[in-house]
Amino acid sequence: MLMKIKKQVYNINTDDLRKYLFDHKNENNSSKTTIDNIRRIFSSFFSWLEDEDYIIKNPVRRIHRVKTGRVVKEVLTDENLEVLRDNCNEIRDLAMVELLTSTGIRVGELVRLNIQDIDFYERECIVFGKGESERVVYFDARTKIHLMEYLQSRTDDNPALFVSLNSPYDRLGISGIETRLRELGNKCNIDRVHPHKFRRTMATNAIDKGMPIEQVQKLLGHVQIDTTMQYAMVNQSNVKIAHRKFIG
Repeated sequence: MLMKIKKQVYNINTDDLRKYLFDHKNENNSSKTTIDNIRRIFSSFFSWLEDEDYIIKNPVRRIHRVKTGRVVKEVLTDENLEVLRDNCNEIRDLAMVELLTSTGIRVGELVRLNIQDIDFYERECIVFGKGESERVVYFDARTKIHLMEYLQSRTDDNPALFVSLNSPYDRLGISGIETRLRELGNKCNIDRVHPHKFRRTMATNAIDKGMPIEQVQKLLGHVQIDTTMQYAMVNQSNVKIAHRKFIG
């Protein structure tokens, strides 16, 4: 953007940025989502410049959000989850699938978990989310059983909850978990199996079954409830039932 506009940041105005976004869209055949993402990046950049007194006013403030159609993102069905469970040859992978399904935690939170973070008696664990925020998440009885079986099968002394299958039994990283889940999905002929899909599935199922959105927000660790709403894809049949119950 700076190379295209060829102005010092304190001289860039709203019209300069509007023209840049317009030209970028036409030159690259960019989608509305892409253009709005660029707008948001510019907004953050110029807000920082304003906060640091490099500029007087953020020129992006007058550029409105680009409205895009809401895309309903896929979730894992009950059948998908059962097939994934049945095809886990390693107890570690089964424990991982169960924990993701039950808690809806982020993959970054999963890889940071240590064994000592797990409270099996209360069926809960402490995770560290974005911005080093700490919260408690909960898991079901099935997850507890598979986690305990996995930990009892280990012979290493690594404090990490999930480690590699072979020596030296290092803590699993994000890419390792993503690769394992993708391979499992391919084996089961289920498209796009990744950690975030489990998170979206948990949120959708929770709201679908009547959990208040504020409680789902707390479980997911979202600051804004609007973020939680983006994860939730409410089942249309339940909307119909609710209408009959509350409206008549």
